[in-house]
Amino acid sequence: MATPSAALARPATSEYAPYYEMYVSLVPEGDIVSTLDQQFAGTLKILSGLDESKGNYRYAEGKWSIKELLGHVIDGERVFSYRAMRFARNDQTPLPGFEQDDYVRAADFDARSLADLIEEFTAVRRASIALFKSLREEDWTRRGTASNNPVSVRGLAYIVAGHEAHHIAVLQSKYL
Repeated sequence: MATPSAALARPATSEYAPYYEMYVSLVPEGDIVSTLDQQFAGTLKILSGLDESKGNYRYAEGKWSIKELLGHVIDGERVFSYRAMRFARNDQTPLPGFEQDDYVRAADFDARSLADLIEEFTAVRRASIALFKSLREEDWTRRGTASNNPVSVRGLAYIVAGHEAHHIAVLQSKYL
C-alpha cells in the first residue's frame, strides 16, 4: 500500500495547539510512519543499553526516574494515538486532557522492571505504527478536539514522534 501524501507532509500549525510546536519541531520532514519506525529502533537501542539498576535514577530531587520518564512516554503515546484513532474514524466527540504528573504518580512505574517497561513501550509503538499505517489519505487530515484544542490526525502522529524525541533527548542529556 502506498503511503498517503498527507502522511508525507508536515502538519500546519493550525493542526495542533501552539504548546505542541516544541514537539512537532523536533520531527524531520518526510513519511511520519517511517519516522516513527526508525525512531523506535533508535530509542530501543538506547533503552536496551540501560542497566536495570539505573531505572530508579533521578537527576535531581523531584524529577522523574528513568522508569517514570519511560512510563510517561508510553502513557503519552497511548493517549495521542487513541485520539488519532478516534478522529481518523470521524468521531467528533471532544476528548479531555490528561494530567501527566497524576498519571505518573498513579502508575508506580518505579515498582516495575525496566525490562517490563521496554516491553510495554515496544507493544505500544508497534500498535501506533500499525494504526498510522492503516490510515487512508482522508483520515490524515481529519480533525477533532482534544484538551479544548483542535488537532488533526497528522498533527497527533507528529506529536507522538516529537514527544518521544523530546523525552529521549532529556534522558540522554540529564540522566545518561
